[in-house]
Amino acid sequence: MTEASWSGAGSIEWTMSASLEDVTRGGEQVPEVTSLERATRAWQALPPAQRSEAVLTAERPVTLPGELPADRYVGDAIGRIAALLPSGNDDERGDTAA
Repeated sequence: MTEASWSGAGSIEWTMSASLEDVTRGGEQVPEVTSLERATRAWQALPPAQRSEAVLTAERPVTLPGELPADRYVGDAIGRIAALLPSGNDDERGDTAA
């Protein structure tokens, strides 16, 4: 598996803070502030129409293979991060939201 990095070195820090925004929850658009991993998994669970409107903002820039560092991803661009998610569930590893 190809690893991605933030700030040019190492692998993605999945526990860094991130928010998933522009997603309607309970009739309101309330940002979900959590870890990058949980925000990305929450995006995966959205219906396709909501996925395309969602905005993921990371605490620090994430560098994906072949791309410039970015701290904001919109819609299907979040799928490029999702493709690099570690296997399993963050709850199983004992990670907590940032």
